[in-house]
Amino acid sequence: MRIGILGYGRFGRALGALLREAGHSYRAWDAGGGSAEEMPAELRAGSARQLAEVSDSLVLAVPVPALAGALRDLRPHLRADHLVFDVGSVKAGPCAVLEEQLGAAIPHAGTHPLFGPVSLARAERPLRVVLCPSARHPAAALAVENLFAGLGCEVLRQSPEDHDRVMATTHALTFFIAKGLLAVGAGAELPFTPPSFHAIARTLESVREDAGHLFAALQNQNPFAAGAREGLLEALSAIHQSLADAVVSGADEQLSIPDLGSRSPALQEARDHIDALDQELVALLARRTELVLRAGRAKAELKLPVHDPERESAQLQARRAWAQASGLDAQGVEEVFRAVLRASRAAQGR
Repeated sequence: MRIGILGYGRFGRALGALLREAGHSYRAWDAGGGSAEEMPAELRAGSARQLAEVSDSLVLAVPVPALAGALRDLRPHLRADHLVFDVGSVKAGPCAVLEEQLGAAIPHAGTHPLFGPVSLARAERPLRVVLCPSARHPAAALAVENLFAGLGCEVLRQSPEDHDRVMATTHALTFFIAKGLLAVGAGAELPFTPPSFHAIARTLESVREDAGHLFAALQNQNPFAAGAREGLLEALSAIHQSLADAVVSGADEQLSIPDLGSRSPALQEARDHIDALDQELVALLARRTELVLRAGRAKAELKLPVHDPERESAQLQARRAWAQASGLDAQGVEEVFRAVLRASRAAQGR
């Protein structure tokens, strides 16, 4: 499949790297020209017309507000055998634009990859993609689904409206809450924080690193986002008033956040937490293995050996130091990482 990427911003570049890793060739064109200097010459198309001429499938990787204009510019160069799909974080509007401008003439579908450049760089898995098929083009939806599956993605089919409803109460609200927390200084460097804040801090970091530039589009382009924000603000206002009333009445027992209660004895609770933590460790090991394989491919290009004893020695020394700083048995931690390194060499074919 010859793939053309229209738009070479952060996600366009990241998707291109994922395609190349899976063995697909692609060309790219960015009408804005802002990223042209970052595009290798062998990947660069000279115009939207040339991009269409050298591609079988075209990925619209432009900001959601710019989609309609970009598609109008591309439309005269499209053939009936082209496959067109977008990768926007909102789907009702973009899918309507695809239907309006391409209709029955050009096969198309809407998609939302639920990952970004930072999550790809960190080798986070699984990679998931929401696919919004066009009723006119079932074969196009299947082709897009197969393409993403070939990239190692799990594909979920939804209607554009169902997608946007889910994203309004998850993606958009997460950004809305993060924006509010940052506005009151919650994201500032602090000398210490309780464990309950650690997950929120990771969310703030993820929003700022991976997709902070999407805030306005997620809020204004999703037709259900305003309602979700209003519902959240009403709930927070009610809780705020309840807290004020409790100060006067002294009746605050109804304001506690539900806990495990008596359902779980202390031992079972600890075991449940251990199991959940081990599941996270396995997911992290899978991410680490993906990064190891990526490093192995880079070594192969440089004709370097897979095994690097000096690097491994430095790694083990650093991890012993980390263990000591955390109050752990340094020797035991080193043995764990020796096993991890053995598994890494095995994954690279040694």
